[in-house]
Amino acid sequence: MTAPVSSEQRAFRDFEHAGWKEVAGGYHDHFASLTSQALGSLLDAAGVLEGASLLDVCTGPGYGAAAAAERGARATGMDFSPPMIAQASRHYPRARFLVGDAEEMPFRKECFDAVITNFGLLHLSRPEQFLRGARRVLRPGGLVAFTVWAPPEEALGFGIVLHAVQERGNRAVALPSGPPFFRFSDPSECLRTFRSAGFADAEVRRVPQLWRLKDADGLFQAMIAGTVRTGGLLRAQNPEALAVIDRSIELGFLVACPGERACTWCDFRPVCGPREEERILRKDIGRLADLVALRSMP
Repeated sequence: MTAPVSSEQRAFRDFEHAGWKEVAGGYHDHFASLTSQALGSLLDAAGVLEGASLLDVCTGPGYGAAAAAERGARATGMDFSPPMIAQASRHYPRARFLVGDAEEMPFRKECFDAVITNFGLLHLSRPEQFLRGARRVLRPGGLVAFTVWAPPEEALGFGIVLHAVQERGNRAVALPSGPPFFRFSDPSECLRTFRSAGFADAEVRRVPQLWRLKDADGLFQAMIAGTVRTGGLLRAQNPEALAVIDRSIELGFLVACPGERACTWCDFRPVCGPREEERILRKDIGRLADLVALRSMP
């Protein structure tokens, strides 16, 4: 059964769809070495062996489908971004690729042994709809597996950038509202959502990853050129704020200066610690010049 789509969900889907057309090359350049690290664990979790029929949803540049094909699986990769599919088809001829919607998968019932998505779930307006669709296309005994980022205090690349925006920029920019980016960083939410989609015996595993960037500016460039949601947040900043955010990330030292009682509601308190309002009294005021200037802007 197809669930109705709200105007808010449609706006978010259109935002993601347009975004992934634009950043296909940037994603490959900046994120291939990071997101590919999870593929071995992802394929193991989905039980992908030689001869298995696998669907890689939100395949992007095709890394998951290609890794499955290397194991001897009959791999199909699907993505709603034509530039991503074109890139995947060029690079990985052993897998089959097609343009398609993760929330309305164009396959008959019970035609795959495994369904995976590697960091794709957080880009969907209706992730539960994807999971219900995955259950429909899986053969009896088939497995579905997905990866998501850990919370920002553990996924430090995202934590640093989002904290920089929190302290140096404007988080209330006009972007389409989507599901919380770190919703599935909570293992209990993963298990609850799996069960609500009709799956049994779900489990959550942590996969350690190490991101090696080319230079000090690599993190900022990766986020602004290779992501849609975080990149959209950065691109929506005014030029002065964006320059300060870039400089803060590159220096690797973010001088927090919370406003009065701000720590009581801030999402990034786990990153700073519980006593940032007290520590600010001992900080070099010269290091706060960028922040003071930004807060004086209209």
